[in-house]
Amino acid sequence: MPVRWRDLDAFNHVNNSKYLSYLEEARLHWMLTVPGMGMDDHVAPVVAAAQLNYRRPITWPSEVVIELFVERLGNTSLTVGHRIVDAKDPQALYCDGHVIMVWIDRESGAAAPLPRPVRDACRAQ
Repeated sequence: MPVRWRDLDAFNHVNNSKYLSYLEEARLHWMLTVPGMGMDDHVAPVVAAAQLNYRRPITWPSEVVIELFVERLGNTSLTVGHRIVDAKDPQALYCDGHVIMVWIDRESGAAAPLPRPVRDACRAQ
């Protein structure tokens, strides 16, 4: 993913809030590979928590790689681990941490069972 000029803050590095946008984009690309994107008329995923450890600033121009992996597969939730690294030097770690996604019933807002296609996609990793 290329770093965009507009992602920079007054200190000439990527603003911390943009890291969340990068992670969201990577998760959405992954979800496009899951049949039905892991949602339907009855259930959908929401982000319940996000932990980001900022290891070093990302500067412009550069390109980053967002690595996603399953940390925990629950009954109603999925913990997605992540790493943001430099595309040219994967040893250059910019950020790591995880995001907890919970599937909810669209009507009630209560937690709902993890859809089978999501569970299957996670086990295939």
